[in-house]
Amino acid sequence: MDSLASAPFQETGFDIQSKPDRAQRFVAAKADLVAALGMWRLCGSLAMLDIKLRYRGSVLGPFWLTLSSGLMIGMMGFLYSALFHRDLHDYFPFIALSIVLWNFLLALVTDACMCFISVESVIRSVRAPLMLYAIRVVLRNLLILAHNVVVVVIVDLALQINPGWVGLLAIPALLLWLVVAVSTVVLLGALCARFRDIPPIVASLMQLAFFVSGVIWQPSQLKDFEWLLAFNPVFSLLEVLRAPLLGHVPSLAITASALIYSGIIITLASLLFARVRGRIAFWV
Repeated sequence: MDSLASAPFQETGFDIQSKPDRAQRFVAAKADLVAALGMWRLCGSLAMLDIKLRYRGSVLGPFWLTLSSGLMIGMMGFLYSALFHRDLHDYFPFIALSIVLWNFLLALVTDACMCFISVESVIRSVRAPLMLYAIRVVLRNLLILAHNVVVVVIVDLALQINPGWVGLLAIPALLLWLVVAVSTVVLLGALCARFRDIPPIVASLMQLAFFVSGVIWQPSQLKDFEWLLAFNPVFSLLEVLRAPLLGHVPSLAITASALIYSGIIITLASLLFARVRGRIAFWV
């Protein structure tokens, strides 16, 4: 009986009588990440399966999201351009890209809260790296984002919007988004597995962030107070990708704040995952 009880600890290289130190935790967390990245085909297959199951029996499948996003962007574009007295040719590409990127962020954060909880039975029955489930969530939302980008492309073609060479700055920004996305899923997934009150709190904060992060209004509308936006992490991360796709170079302050906030999220996620990785299976 004692040998069976200590078997899981022996497999991880830790003695049941001793707790792993900080270095051992980070080594185990790094091994978990490397193992998950090595299973990228499985992550992609699971993400595709999630989408197929979600839209099973549907004629348009995930393109229903594209259609609904297109209708919402069309109505909001005409309405808010009139309310804010903005030029439609300038405002329409902005609102289209903002809504598409915001929907990705909102879906990612919502799914992140349930990342480990939703696969409780799998975690307890299958020996697999926990980072696999985080990468699965990110890939699933990336596939949905790819469907919704069609709306942005149509708007840009219709209004003849071309970001030019500045648009290439979106490539490193997108890579930064991917790293931050995985870190956010791990961070929220672990916290929500332990504290079940966090998901509704996060949902309320995301509603607030929608109105204060320049999604439906342009930063230039703040005039003398535009510099305050650098202190908004959601806006900084949104603008660092949105600006190049609209043909603008992000300001130095926005780029610096986006990198700082990204570093904070990645550091917190790394520290938390290394510390609680072995407890998540007992929390879900």
